[in-house]
Amino acid sequence: MDEEYDVIVLGTGLTECILSGIMSVNGKKVLHMDRNPYYGGESSSITPLEELYKRFELTDSPPESMGRGRDWNVDLIPKFLMANGQLWDLFLNSSVQCQLVKMLLYTEVTRYLDFKVVEGSFVYKGGKIYKVPSTETEALASNLMGMFEKRRFRKFLVFVANFDENDPKTFEGVDPKVTTMKDVYKKFDLGQDVIDFTGHALALYRTDDYLDVPCLETINRIKLYSESLARYGKSPYLYPLYGLGELPQGFARLSAIYGGTYMLNKPVEEIVMEDGHVVGVKSEGEVARCKQLICDPSYIQDRVRKAGQVIRVICILSHPIKNTNDANSCQIIIPQNQVNRKSDIYVCMISYAHNVAAQGKYIAIVSTTVETSEPEAEIEPALELLEPIDQKFVSLSDLYEPTDDGTESQIFASSAYDATTHFETTCNDIKDIYKRMTGSDFDFENMKRKQNDVFGEDEQ
Repeated sequence: MDEEYDVIVLGTGLTECILSGIMSVNGKKVLHMDRNPYYGGESSSITPLEELYKRFELTDSPPESMGRGRDWNVDLIPKFLMANGQLWDLFLNSSVQCQLVKMLLYTEVTRYLDFKVVEGSFVYKGGKIYKVPSTETEALASNLMGMFEKRRFRKFLVFVANFDENDPKTFEGVDPKVTTMKDVYKKFDLGQDVIDFTGHALALYRTDDYLDVPCLETINRIKLYSESLARYGKSPYLYPLYGLGELPQGFARLSAIYGGTYMLNKPVEEIVMEDGHVVGVKSEGEVARCKQLICDPSYIQDRVRKAGQVIRVICILSHPIKNTNDANSCQIIIPQNQVNRKSDIYVCMISYAHNVAAQGKYIAIVSTTVETSEPEAEIEPALELLEPIDQKFVSLSDLYEPTDDGTESQIFASSAYDATTHFETTCNDIKDIYKRMTGSDFDFENMKRKQNDVFGEDEQ
């Protein structure tokens, strides 16, 4: 371990593993350490089920009705991948996706190709859930709106589909860099319920702050949702078989292929500094030197601040969620205005069909940003949708964010995972860290070219 590296990475959460992979592909000498004996950190999947009971300090063992413990892989952080989103593009451009790369001698690599389309995306209104309409046809058939509102919403979707920020002819009097989203909704005469599901279930905003800023980003977010839906059909979301814990390992393998060194179960005693800059990491009496350090917030408590809390409730069910057409997987978004809150409530449901639960069992995870001193009461509207619930596991997680951008110390901390059920905010954090480390934007195509140089075009 007494060597010099370009980059040391602490923690094997998804953010850290993706950055480790990217840096290795870029030719950096990378050392990746984790104090835990397993990959994934907060983004790991827990197996067997008995281990989940222990983690949440439940005195009882899982009942026989839960099936075999090893049939369970339960995510601690519930997330889906947008089918046309940033993480999916990154995943498609990483060599862990390359089925034909003969140099990969890992027998389970094909598991990383196994994704299922999430069967439905729903939104909560007036105590009930409805399928999210995102196409002209669905808009006209939706029970969310009355006849006249359906027509207005259809016109809005046509406007968004045709919108091209490089072609002013498609603007229809809207200046995307000046006109607020509130004014765009007003232009199409859309009511509050339609605004709620458009902003929160299509554009995937967590609050209503977006209403008062220029509309360009919101229009692009809605286009992303529609394009992702068009890519696979049932919903815009994908989920990996065997749980999200597979993703960090996939990118860890990518780093290893390009020379990255991994050390699990490795305690970190000290981050060594000289003149305000990081120069190494001390572990078990040895110091590995480095020029830059990437880590999750738990490794540098003195350089992060608490920005809030997230409550997550893992619920084991013996049935699909009502009014979802018996879907084996789905997302439900409860917009803030529907339950008099400042932030949305999310429900993410997967099942035995994804090799994460015993036959006939479902896992629904409720999450939201904490706003009161009674967080469990805040998610009651979501829990009511899931009844009856076989078993609940409740966790409260602090949301930490770095206190500086790392350019002076060369210590780059990731942000904690938020309450959303998609990875777009995580990808934004990854790209932001990459830019601060390198001074340039992350280029998907450049990463692809570098891998082709190693494996050849045919293997990609």
